[in-house]
Amino acid sequence: MNTQTTPSPQFYLTAPATCPYLPGELERKVFTHLVGPRAAEMNDLLTQGGFRRSQNIAYRPACETCRACVSVRILTEHFLPTRSMRRVLSANSDIVSSIHTTEPSTEQFALFRRYLDSRHHDGGMSDMSALDYAVMVEDTHVNTRVIEYRLRVPGSGIDSSKRGELLAVALSDVMSDGLSMVYSFFNPEMERRSLGTFMILDHITRTRNLGLPHVYLGYWVNGSQKMGYKTRYQPQEHLTPRGWEIYEPPQDDAAETP
Repeated sequence: MNTQTTPSPQFYLTAPATCPYLPGELERKVFTHLVGPRAAEMNDLLTQGGFRRSQNIAYRPACETCRACVSVRILTEHFLPTRSMRRVLSANSDIVSSIHTTEPSTEQFALFRRYLDSRHHDGGMSDMSALDYAVMVEDTHVNTRVIEYRLRVPGSGIDSSKRGELLAVALSDVMSDGLSMVYSFFNPEMERRSLGTFMILDHITRTRNLGLPHVYLGYWVNGSQKMGYKTRYQPQEHLTPRGWEIYEPPQDDAAETP
């Protein structure tokens, strides 16, 4: 009789640090390593339980006095784009997307640096090098993909060998119940295109085409303006102490008609 037990993940707690989202708050995180043959299975379970992945680490907030961070997932089957989202889709009809394995490129890194220098020059990732970027993309033991968004080359048709300008990139995990958007970045000079919105809408379409129910957006932070966009994609569920529950946005947030 085989009495050998399956190793269980070990969880650790970080020391308190300044919260990057809410002034005057301290953050702590609980984390574990996603390695080995069960990494993909563990990533599914932990993501469904409110964790996020960064390289081979799964983490979630464990703050002592604050519960503002809330896990969010879009219900793809019932999602309907709003009028402004349809305008975003129309404005980006000249973009083609392609999915790739986790192989970083110098072209991706150049766009990544432009994005950081413009949008997050004082953030925790601001000093990332080409090697750091390569590790962020490659260091995964789960089913991760890189999705590139490029301008369509006029007259190229379905010829994928003709590559237009790279406008945006998403690093996403393919899970048993949907896609989890790990990190994304885009050309910061093309604000009118709303490329961040476009990538989320594309993930909703991709997930629906796979017959899967959820797009995981990470954490919505109540009170943080830069996280407010995540509640625009309805219907969605938030992870509460009672489990995943439908989020009912305030009337002001729900004012735009589909």
